[in-house]
Amino acid sequence: MKNNLHVFLGATVADAAARPLHWVYNQKKLLTYIKGKKDFTFLKNNKSPFYNIKTGKVSGYNQVGQVMFQTLIEGHENIEERFKKNINKSFGPGSIYWKNLNLRSKYRKVKDWRGIIKGPWIHQNIIESVKNIKDKKKLTGGTKVNESDGYCAALPYFLYGYDFNNLKKIISTVTVSKISLKYALAKFHLIDLALKGSKDPINEFLKKFKKNLYFKSVIEDIKKVKRLKSKPHPIVVKKLGMACSYPGTFNSSIHSIINSSNYKGAILKTIKAGGCNCSRVNFVGAYFAALKGINSIPKSWIKKTDLAKKILNQK
Repeated sequence: MKNNLHVFLGATVADAAARPLHWVYNQKKLLTYIKGKKDFTFLKNNKSPFYNIKTGKVSGYNQVGQVMFQTLIEGHENIEERFKKNINKSFGPGSIYWKNLNLRSKYRKVKDWRGIIKGPWIHQNIIESVKNIKDKKKLTGGTKVNESDGYCAALPYFLYGYDFNNLKKIISTVTVSKISLKYALAKFHLIDLALKGSKDPINEFLKKFKKNLYFKSVIEDIKKVKRLKSKPHPIVVKKLGMACSYPGTFNSSIHSIINSSNYKGAILKTIKAGGCNCSRVNFVGAYFAALKGINSIPKSWIKKTDLAKKILNQK
């Protein structure tokens, strides 16, 4: 696809596939939801204990990427400023995301308030970004969490051919966490190697950056994950991190990648491990689409993804 948008398609389809099982932290409970199913993507009934959106739609992780994608479709001048405006429009006051944020504070007094939220869930980084954009701060990204929103926001931008220096600015629009920036850039280097025809991007990354001080912790993490390769994926995810934060979300994704040979298998494996599987599949799906091409994404999954058509139309 033009501008390597099949990679963004890979992330989008994977997110929609995992979404009904997003943030199920009890792995035993998750197994009861998927019992007897070989393909447990796009479950008709939402099982996320936190929020409920229609099957086929994406989580807040992929949604921030869609906002960037729309910004790029509209044009390539003043991308950063227009992206900020679009973030505000999509997630800020007046949006369903912001309405649900206000409902969250209202329901906190209820013992089990989580299942009450109908509609999408706004993430901490985006809450902070909306406020910082309104306050016209120079640095608008969130500071409180080390999560994947920056990578998700910058993915379409990266695929349109912008370089690594410009990427940092886009990532910083939604997160200024140094850990988030580092792991997001590592993901982009791995996707870049896959797009350039590397048969083994992970080992190539290790070779390429072995003396690079900036990626020292990333290199150590990948080596640690490789030592755990033979252990069952759900157990390793529980150990490395099921939640949304780096480095856990990165390391758990790497474990899925090194134990999978194709897109479909990797996404199923990642979903089954539970927790913040949506943040992980946005990377795993993009990686395998880059490595194996658009035909590796199951056609039936593409059909079930609401936003797939919009990406496919950008030929």
